[in-house]
Amino acid sequence: MIEPDFRLLATDELLAAVVGDVVEIRVLENAMMQKIAELERRGAASELGYKNVAQVLRHAVRWDLKTARQWVARAEVLAREVTPTGAVLEPELPATAAAVEQGLLSGEHISAVAEVMKDLPPAAEQPVVEYAREHEPSAVRSFGKELAYRLHQNDPEPRDTEEPAPVNRLRMAWKGDQLEVWAKLDQVSGAKFEALIDPLARPRPTTPEEGPDPRTRAEREGDAFADLVDLVLRSDRLPEHGGEPVTLTLTMAYRDLAEQTGFATLDNRERVPAGLVRRLACNAGVVPVVLGSRSESMDIGRKTRTFPAAIRRLLVARDQGCSFPGCDRPPKHCDAHHVRFWSHGGETSVHNAALLCRHHHTLIHQSEWEVKLRNGTPTFVPPSWLDPTRTPRTNTAHHQSHQFAA
Repeated sequence: MIEPDFRLLATDELLAAVVGDVVEIRVLENAMMQKIAELERRGAASELGYKNVAQVLRHAVRWDLKTARQWVARAEVLAREVTPTGAVLEPELPATAAAVEQGLLSGEHISAVAEVMKDLPPAAEQPVVEYAREHEPSAVRSFGKELAYRLHQNDPEPRDTEEPAPVNRLRMAWKGDQLEVWAKLDQVSGAKFEALIDPLARPRPTTPEEGPDPRTRAEREGDAFADLVDLVLRSDRLPEHGGEPVTLTLTMAYRDLAEQTGFATLDNRERVPAGLVRRLACNAGVVPVVLGSRSESMDIGRKTRTFPAAIRRLLVARDQGCSFPGCDRPPKHCDAHHVRFWSHGGETSVHNAALLCRHHHTLIHQSEWEVKLRNGTPTFVPPSWLDPTRTPRTNTAHHQSHQFAA
């Protein structure tokens, strides 16, 4: 069917055509969100070596990570989950999913409904969706706030005062493979801690490769805390434990490390996957203890052999920060990475190393990105699914004159 020339349409017909196009686009977007949900369900991010599906979409579709995360979040509330027994469960927001399937709601509407439903009971979804079908997303948010107020206006008031709690308290508890930390500091210690975290928690720069930093403040400060731990481990004034400066020890069989299978055991008896051990083995303050077939000690890396200060100074002078394309993280935020993995016989030398921030260090170890040294310049080869030609890329953020010629 040939669509008539829209310039010949009457105004009402033209407007009706626009509305029809929008409905078709929304129906297509719903189909795309179902595909995104399926990528999430099958663990596509882990398969491709990425942290999550949003990170995959950022590179695959060239979305800003914030946009990619919005699509993933919307897909999650619309998708029908399948249990291990094959039973199909209703979406988190069934009324919203039904309206989106008909092309009646936009992506912004989905976000608005999901936001207001956090403060409302499930029975309120239907009236919220009915309101959304007739109003723009900002109005939906206002409607939801008013509805929540009416539902909760008779709730008891919270206590005006709380019992005073002692300061400088810290609690740590392992939950699965993650350590949860809760702390309360006095005014002076809190100010010192905030001063340490603040520069590390600044947003990563906008780059052609990854776009702007989409992390929330909580995520940035969480990553900053992890960076601070790395900085402390690289310090030459660490507290002592057992007569030696504090060191994290990883113990595993050499064959498992080389084949990237199995687990390493930490000092606290927690287990770490082999793939993560490779990245940790690059860090100062982490001693890899590799066992042979009879569990005898074959090689114990010392901190003076794990990229000592002299080699790190050369790397800082050469790379001047994270060497991943487009990243401008300074040297103090970076680890020295073995280009040829230490487990494959790679030397701990400036000729087998590149500075990488924690984010890109993890990406290199877990994905199909490759790093090589070409004429002394760290050069990165993207995965074939991202760039079928696998054209090498270099970082020009620190050295504007650095350009790679294949």
